[in-house]
Amino acid sequence: MSQPALFDLAAWQSRGGAHTAEEIAQQPVLWAAVADQLETVQGRLDAFLGESLNRPEHRVIFTGAGSSGFIAEMAAEAINAQWSADVRAVHTTSLLTHPQLYLQDDRPTLLVSFGRSGSSPESVAVVELVRASVPNATFLHITCNAEGALAGNGRDDPNTCSLLMPAASCDRAFAMTSSLTCMLLSALAVFDRAPWPQRIAQLRLLAEHAQQALQHWDGAVAALAQWPCSRVIYLGSGPLEATAREAALKVLELTAGRVLALSNTPLGFRHGPKSTLDGDTLVVMLRSAQPMARRYEQDLLDELRADGVAGRVICVGPSSADRAEDDFVLEVPALPDSWLAPLWLLMAQGYALQRSAAMGYTPDNPFPDGTVNRVVQGVTIHSLG
Repeated sequence: MSQPALFDLAAWQSRGGAHTAEEIAQQPVLWAAVADQLETVQGRLDAFLGESLNRPEHRVIFTGAGSSGFIAEMAAEAINAQWSADVRAVHTTSLLTHPQLYLQDDRPTLLVSFGRSGSSPESVAVVELVRASVPNATFLHITCNAEGALAGNGRDDPNTCSLLMPAASCDRAFAMTSSLTCMLLSALAVFDRAPWPQRIAQLRLLAEHAQQALQHWDGAVAALAQWPCSRVIYLGSGPLEATAREAALKVLELTAGRVLALSNTPLGFRHGPKSTLDGDTLVVMLRSAQPMARRYEQDLLDELRADGVAGRVICVGPSSADRAEDDFVLEVPALPDSWLAPLWLLMAQGYALQRSAAMGYTPDNPFPDGTVNRVVQGVTIHSLG
């Protein structure tokens, strides 16, 4: 059976994937809406952050669980390189188990929390943990759900600021798609050193390129998903390392774990993980915009294609002279990898959707038995005492 086009929501309705398809397809519009929204609140955000990013003694922790944690990873290092403050990504799932490794009661700390629902038990617990452990800590909640705990937490607290994403970004489907890219781009824009007009212009430009990518890649993504691979390996470096982890998670989630999806860096892949390759493996390289990284990527691509062990080896990234015929490429502006990552995630999200449907799953809810849930359940929060 042929795969429906991403924009054919009626066809996806019959396959149990209408929400996922719509939420992938709506991202260009939502990114433009994020730009509009940030224009109206930039003064409030600047006032809240003050001079904290210029102070080396200050710590900024970007946090979230699962895909929200990958947002933190995609953003933190690029932002850290721009400021004197110590900016790092720590998943809520690590902060809760080992707070002593990350929190210092004598170090001013800003906790930046990402959450689609804003009500996952770890997200709520980490805010309370930091509030109790670090005097005068401040909190920025970037969330998609106006009714969630993060949005309501500290509403009247001067040390807390909430940044709500456009309402449509609160994905109804199981997998995070538009929620993830909206929160990522918001964080990159809020914490960038460039003047606000430049940041807003970058968001609008990315929205235009996203629309082109979705339309240009749609048929090729659907065709790729028809190939019956049993495992997918995403490779990326720098901010794209976390992007690769998120891309692999989308495949795992939407195929209910039936397709084994892994991630690594191009250089790290040779150190053992390359042994996972076989004729049923799809390798996807997320290409960097940085010349040095591209050299290492190209070395591995040449090696994998010469070996002929993997079933298919493709790339997703900026258009270049070294592209292969079946690569997914796009002419993009000269932006850092962290800003370009949402474009490459469009392909990964679309592939996971199409692969899920090709295998007979319902992408909006690949776990109808409830073994895995849209908002994590069953977590017991333990006290420090």
